[in-house]
Amino acid sequence: MTSLLRSLGPHMKSAPLVMPKVLLVDDNRDGLLVRRLLLEEAGFQVQVAGCGDEALNLFSSTRFDVVVTDYRMPRMNGDELIVRLRTLDADARIIMLSGFVEPLGLTEANTGADAVIAKSSNETTHLVRWVKRLVSTPSRKPPARQDAAARNVAGKSGTLKA
Repeated sequence: MTSLLRSLGPHMKSAPLVMPKVLLVDDNRDGLLVRRLLLEEAGFQVQVAGCGDEALNLFSSTRFDVVVTDYRMPRMNGDELIVRLRTLDADARIIMLSGFVEPLGLTEANTGADAVIAKSSNETTHLVRWVKRLVSTPSRKPPARQDAAARNVAGKSGTLKA
């Protein structure tokens, strides 16, 4: 069977395999390594950044299908990173991870992320599921805090301008 496939190889045309690209941002090297291996095993091409500035540099030079960022990082936390990513690409698909989701009340509405995932025993399942979901979604909906701001502007002026 193997020799048959090899003999047909030059004559068979196949579509190039396009692996979705994920940018993984975390100051914890162990977390980066584990999540990178998990996402690569799930079929994603993963680049890592150890801080927000490094992530912004990579994001401005490469197209990523999804960005996964930790919340707590030195110099620039995940919230600040999301704001800066959204100025570069308002349609960026972003997942925030945190061990402090409940205590800090982190939600999609107040972070601007498309998904907020608590670091827990179920994190890996949720992470892979959300990355797959966001990669396959044709366009993202605006975060709730942008919707609220738009409604406030519309309410004050009577119309909403695009």
